[in-house]
Amino acid sequence: MASTPSTPPTPQAQPAQATRCSDPACAEMTDWTLSRRSLLSTAGAAGAFTAVFGDTHVRAQAATAAPAASSSGAPVLLVLSLRGGADGLSLVVPHGDPAYYRARPRLAVPADRLLVADEMFGLHPALAPLADWWRSGRVAAVHAAGLPARNRSHFAAMEEVEDADPTSSLRVGWLNRLIGLDGVRSPLQAVHMGGAVPPSSLAGPEPSLSVPDPGSVRLAADGVVSRTARRRSLRSAWGADGGADLAPLVASARSVPGLVDAFVPATSAASSVTFPGTFLGKALSFASRTIRAGVGAQVVTVDHGGWDMHADLGTVESGDMRTLATELGEALAAFLADLGPHLDRTTVVVLSEFGRRTEENSSMGLDHGYGNAMLLAGAGVLGGRVHGTWPGLTLGSDADLLVTTDYRSVLAEVVRTRFGRSTSAVFPGFSPAPVGAMAG
Repeated sequence: MASTPSTPPTPQAQPAQATRCSDPACAEMTDWTLSRRSLLSTAGAAGAFTAVFGDTHVRAQAATAAPAASSSGAPVLLVLSLRGGADGLSLVVPHGDPAYYRARPRLAVPADRLLVADEMFGLHPALAPLADWWRSGRVAAVHAAGLPARNRSHFAAMEEVEDADPTSSLRVGWLNRLIGLDGVRSPLQAVHMGGAVPPSSLAGPEPSLSVPDPGSVRLAADGVVSRTARRRSLRSAWGADGGADLAPLVASARSVPGLVDAFVPATSAASSVTFPGTFLGKALSFASRTIRAGVGAQVVTVDHGGWDMHADLGTVESGDMRTLATELGEALAAFLADLGPHLDRTTVVVLSEFGRRTEENSSMGLDHGYGNAMLLAGAGVLGGRVHGTWPGLTLGSDADLLVTTDYRSVLAEVVRTRFGRSTSAVFPGFSPAPVGAMAG
């Protein structure tokens, strides 16, 4: 087995940069969080609801919120979503394709600045903290991956990626289908870190937990508001006067203190490395603590926003891409190091809803595109290389990187090799093609 770096470089916090958007399809990003809330609220059709406990959201089906059994040796999948359409051609640079430098006279990453470069690809220099992990075979990429057809709408593309079932009208995400195969039915089985609203990949009948910080898990007003008053407020908020039955919700809420008692102490262990003080650094620190605690989490999700760079993407010296790529590299490297032996059971998938166009625009940015690069790290990954079939770049104001690998084929390979599960149950109606990015 490849050796694991033990001490990542000490990261420096980077300020978030504002992103200006001139593409009409980008306007929806201003209210996409509200849209996600609306999407999740429709999950009731599948028998689920969202209950709010303090700053924490627990999505749970009726009478199923029992504490999870410890599973300290079970496989774990962490899905890190780069929201906004990250430019995979900047993160994993196709320097061996001559069209790349013609398409981006100001934004292209110089070949002599690339890391771990082979004849075709190299990593953006801001991903330096991941270079040793790449060399040790623990990090890989899959290029020219994405949706089977172009979709340049942020929200529609996110929904399509996270549902991963275009033939169904049900609001059920692929991760919800995955955790449903075990029949555990515990909110600790799937945990969303760093935000209050879980991604649509977790939407569906199976329960999940969404926490800004593990220490924030608590039952709102527990011991202050009586059960009668709580029921009255829930009845008002959920419209019970119209005939809704709140008994399952209240019954589930009663079991939550047991989850709090089990979850908070278990996830309070300090990290062994220094994480960056950024949002992503904190979220991945919380994720590492949860995985190391062995509380039964099989799936952990984290969202990282700001990748919609229509303007001011910048160069390797400064700009939005350098800032966010630095944050990504530092936080992910710290996460891999902090896991210690738990890295041998944890697989990381990094993806975005779509890529960016091949040619730069007049605002030193890139508009919505198609194909993209996915990153894989950790257990089972055949690292140190770029997987997939490179289609070659074409030029033109509307030119995109074509997709030669359906993103579901990558996810299906992770599901099959790491969880030993039927990919047809997680990705209905889809026949995955071999990618070769995972062992087994």
